[in-house]
Amino acid sequence: MKSTLAQLTVQFDQALVAAFGPELAGTDPMLVPTTNPKFGDYQANLAMSLAKPLKQKPRDIATQIIENLDVSDLCEPPEVAGPGFINLRLKTQYLEDQLRAMQADPRLGVAPAEQPQKVIVDFSSPNIAKEMHVGHLRSTIIGDSIARVQEFMGHDVLRINHVGDWGTQFGMLITHLKEVCPKALEVGSSVDIGDLVTFYKQAKKRFDEDDAFKTRSREAVVDLQSGEDTATKAWKALCEQSRKAFQTLYDRLDIDIQERGESFYNPLLANVVKDLEAQGLLVEDQGAKVVFVEGFTNKDGDPQPLIIQKTDGGYNYATTDLAAIRYRIQQDGADRVLYVVDAGQSNHFTQVFQVAAKASWIPSGIELTHVPFGVVQGEDGKKFKTRAGDTVRLKDLLDEAVSRARADLENRIQAEERQETEAFIQNAAEVVGIGAVKYADLSHNRTSNYIFSFDKMLALQGNTAPYMLYAYVRVQGISRKGDIDFDHLPAEARIHLEDETEFALARHLLQLGQLVEEVARDLYPNYLCQYLFELSQKFNQFYDRCSVLQAAEPQRTSRLLLCDLTAKTIKLGLSLLGIRVLERM
Repeated sequence: MKSTLAQLTVQFDQALVAAFGPELAGTDPMLVPTTNPKFGDYQANLAMSLAKPLKQKPRDIATQIIENLDVSDLCEPPEVAGPGFINLRLKTQYLEDQLRAMQADPRLGVAPAEQPQKVIVDFSSPNIAKEMHVGHLRSTIIGDSIARVQEFMGHDVLRINHVGDWGTQFGMLITHLKEVCPKALEVGSSVDIGDLVTFYKQAKKRFDEDDAFKTRSREAVVDLQSGEDTATKAWKALCEQSRKAFQTLYDRLDIDIQERGESFYNPLLANVVKDLEAQGLLVEDQGAKVVFVEGFTNKDGDPQPLIIQKTDGGYNYATTDLAAIRYRIQQDGADRVLYVVDAGQSNHFTQVFQVAAKASWIPSGIELTHVPFGVVQGEDGKKFKTRAGDTVRLKDLLDEAVSRARADLENRIQAEERQETEAFIQNAAEVVGIGAVKYADLSHNRTSNYIFSFDKMLALQGNTAPYMLYAYVRVQGISRKGDIDFDHLPAEARIHLEDETEFALARHLLQLGQLVEEVARDLYPNYLCQYLFELSQKFNQFYDRCSVLQAAEPQRTSRLLLCDLTAKTIKLGLSLLGIRVLERM
């Protein structure tokens, strides 16, 4: 089902060519939904931008455009307003026909991508032997939502967890554990993740303060890199324990992701160096092998290189990321690779992508994109931390959200004198609590920092998950109260729009396809959150003003269909954000 905006864009393109010649083919009509219904449903602002190149008044240009514009199947006759705005009002019959098509489509009118791609989404990426904390929240939730949208559009998506499972930290941790807890190096389950984090902190302290320990740690790294049996077994035990802890959180967050850590690319690093040398891109700088990239200088203004191989022969993150690029393009066959990593790594990815491009490892048409995001802040505007100043564990944050959601639910149950089972209460608390955390993150522009507030994210009013869930639950309440089976309403029944709130709701519903396409292209889940928020507002305005169950036929069935289509749209939208719905709250 082609979106209204897409259909109008085609007609404007044809009108421009007819009015001014083929050189204007493909000109952006600058079509946007109007903010005030009195101006119609869409407004085209291109006449103003064409005034200078065409050397005509904008209003004259707009008049010539509408003389050649055939939108009679969609709109009432277009009008020129003000200095040259073109206002378009959709026909009631068109709106009703589109709603019927949307209703009959399992995808709710969202057309899949015309050219499906192989898309890799690299997200979450915690470090082995460390607990996932609030800093991993954004990458995990944003990455999952982006992957869900890409999958829904029909792309072949590979979700990659590029965990930190290699490097010097394992040498120092193994060396420390040999002395204080050798069991942990044989059976991963002998210590939990919290103990492992404590051991890691102890090992790091010793590494920084004890030269002998540092030497032994580096020797352990060499053993690990050479595949020595004891070191390899110890490394696997540590990874296994961390992996179990990570999976518990992924299951709770309903995250599907495939681990492919830094260690996966270790055998490929030597060839990265070899290929860069063969192309004459590597130079030696203070004993290290580096590539100088354009646009980067140090504090003295001298060119700043990207280190590929260190003076001791070791590799670093850049080498691993270059190996990953080659593998993802050559072996995975990726058309688009999305790196959902914090904004602090922007320079790193700019440099790595530039080196890969210089080495001709990125064929034409392949897209590598860093998808940056800001930090989570406390209500004091600083990085979100515990009172003790420690980073907030992700497990604790989720527990707190669910606990608060449960307390709020229990208070409402008591006030309404309802009887609910423990299973219902716990499931509802989990859905609302986890959904609230996800939605609070996704509803903000990902490039911005945002302030974490349990009170705001769990509120029943405003742009929150509970507000969306409540709108969905309202429709299910209509079903229960009227004993309505939405799946078995008369097949010939249609939506007939009469009240202005019905029209507002209908117009917004029909923007879904265009909106999902924008999220898939631009990678901003907050677009979807804003759409759902406005949809819920418009539905609540309609529900408060228009009788549904008490209305006479055929209006009653028409409004039931409109309610059902709204609920399906909210459910689909929330699912693309990774949020489940409830039938009751």
